[in-house]
Amino acid sequence: MHFATTTLLTVVLKSLGYIQTSHLPKSDIIKFVLFANCSIVGMNVSLMWNSVGFYQIAKLTMIPVSCLLEVVLDNVRYSRDTKLSIILVLAGVAVCTVTDVSVNTKGFIAAVIAVCSTALQQYYVHFLQRKYSIGSFNLLGHTAPAQAASLLLVGPFMDYWLTNKRVDAYDYGLTSTLFIILSCTIAVGTNLSQFICIGRFTAVSFQVLGHMKTILVLFMGFIFFGKEGLNLHVVLGMAIAIAGMIWYGNASSKPGGKERRSFSLPTSKTQDYAAVPVSSESVEKV
Repeated sequence: MHFATTTLLTVVLKSLGYIQTSHLPKSDIIKFVLFANCSIVGMNVSLMWNSVGFYQIAKLTMIPVSCLLEVVLDNVRYSRDTKLSIILVLAGVAVCTVTDVSVNTKGFIAAVIAVCSTALQQYYVHFLQRKYSIGSFNLLGHTAPAQAASLLLVGPFMDYWLTNKRVDAYDYGLTSTLFIILSCTIAVGTNLSQFICIGRFTAVSFQVLGHMKTILVLFMGFIFFGKEGLNLHVVLGMAIAIAGMIWYGNASSKPGGKERRSFSLPTSKTQDYAAVPVSSESVEKV
């Protein structure tokens, strides 16, 4: 329903002329939707089968996996300060969020699928926008309908298989319906902001920024729902994470902080074609 609402918005924007017609191969759309759907299902199943502590650890591993994808696929090189700032962010978030850690085999498999598919989905957001020179709205216009259709078809069966409960058997009232509408409205902004942020920066930057969301969730929870659970190590973890995020923004924006390596042919291998003798016969043929 989130992606169906997002699709509706893209249709409206396209009719108003804010989204231009663009082309995206079906093979790329299918791969993206596969990664994105596995990410959504994997993250929810990981939270269902694992403890909150292990779920947080799994989320923390997405930054190293995203870095690895950029290094292997895009030849990105990180400076020492950028690497250290990422480590500081991970350490800070781990200190203030990771509590009890318990894991089982099926929960571990779900976490691995969730982390890998999420990293690939976010990498593809940046890759497709760069490769086909399309904006965030255009990419959403291509992918949101496919995600909405596939999830609406597969989702209820997957949900019943995992929980033995049918979605349509829920007693929907006015309050629940209003909150579903509110959730769908917020999801449009969430999906769009993800595509804009990753398209403008990278998946790694989005992950670092995403951990700021975790800090804000904790902070607002303490403000609105009492200070239970707020202690020195949580405050220390928040401070370390925020310091790491500021350091990452400063380090990655500097020259050499995060750059793609370009490979050129060695000068000794190149040939000076001006020095090659050309016969008169070949000149006449040309």
